[in-house]
Amino acid sequence: MLIFLLSAKDMQTKNLKYLKKARSVPEKGGDVLPKTCGRFPKLAEGQGRNCRFIKKEKISPAVGLRIRNLCTFADLKITFSLNMINRVLIRLKIVQIIYAYYQNGGKNLDTAEKELFFSLSKAYDLYNYLLLLMVEVTRYAAKRIDAAKHKVIPTKEDLCPNMKFVENRFIAQLEANKQLNEFVSSQKKTWDNEPDFIKSFCEQIMQSDIYKEYMAAETSSYAEDRELWRKLYKKFVFNNAALDDVLEDQSLYWNDDKEIVDTFVLKTIKRFAPENGENQELLPEFKDEEDQDFARRLFRRTILNADYYRHLISENSKNWDLSRVAVMDVVVMQIALAEILSFPNIPINVSLNEYVEIAKLYSTPKSGGFINGTLDGIVKRLKKENKLIKN
Repeated sequence: MLIFLLSAKDMQTKNLKYLKKARSVPEKGGDVLPKTCGRFPKLAEGQGRNCRFIKKEKISPAVGLRIRNLCTFADLKITFSLNMINRVLIRLKIVQIIYAYYQNGGKNLDTAEKELFFSLSKAYDLYNYLLLLMVEVTRYAAKRIDAAKHKVIPTKEDLCPNMKFVENRFIAQLEANKQLNEFVSSQKKTWDNEPDFIKSFCEQIMQSDIYKEYMAAETSSYAEDRELWRKLYKKFVFNNAALDDVLEDQSLYWNDDKEIVDTFVLKTIKRFAPENGENQELLPEFKDEEDQDFARRLFRRTILNADYYRHLISENSKNWDLSRVAVMDVVVMQIALAEILSFPNIPINVSLNEYVEIAKLYSTPKSGGFINGTLDGIVKRLKKENKLIKN
């Protein structure tokens, strides 16, 4: 099956226009298309599922039907824990994969589960790759200095350069980090194939006031070295269209994950301490096996108990024909019910709030209120019938 994608550059300039028109385009059965970004077909021509795609590359149906939120992850009310893949990211990935599972005919549960964990692992790869970016830029700067010294007629500045940036102590510690080097060794991931981007990125940094102030400062400390890269990361890695293009070419997953992964990279920068040396711990992929089990159980129970959850939804939305409720709304409510009924240690309000926020990102403008009201009604009914005993 051929799935044709819009490039990141196309989406930056065109997505809002497509989205505005897409919101009024009904699918077969009267569903409203979910709010999406660069992973969905061009909908501007009003042809629903049969619309014309823009050719990008051949991918699997499951990946091709994955969705991408238009809003930033900052729009979610998130409190991050000290592990890379936390439950917020797990919930988002499950929504994406289950939506794709149904759109693909719901044929193979095991394949979809593998796709879920592969997608989560790719987010962790991106985390390591973005850490490595800071090292690679510093290496390039060092090569520039060395090349300048070997000019035919080098200047005094060429021969006696300011080495502060290339001798940054935080970067030296990051470059020696055992976990990061294990990632490079095992995944064979480097920035060697992106010389033009690294050159442009480094020049952009060197022209900035952040860089110039750092280089001109008379004081020098590990804390200042680390703070430099915190500022540079926020300034030049966040919302970088050229970087988005590079990442999209390397993995279809990465641009979907970048905004949330950026927050983990910043957290990692802040956690670095010179006394830890090369043994400084990076954020683990999962906090523990409990989070992996949470992902697996939530995914499977959502699908295996789908008939029951949809019956509850139908019974508590009597003024609505379930076949005309947006597909994404049904998917989000299914997952929410699976979590509420399967995980007694997660407070009901936590689950409700999480999925209402997700619905605001992925579905229609009124979905948040509709989903909140429907789920609240289901919870009250189940409690009344003594089928749900938790707060």
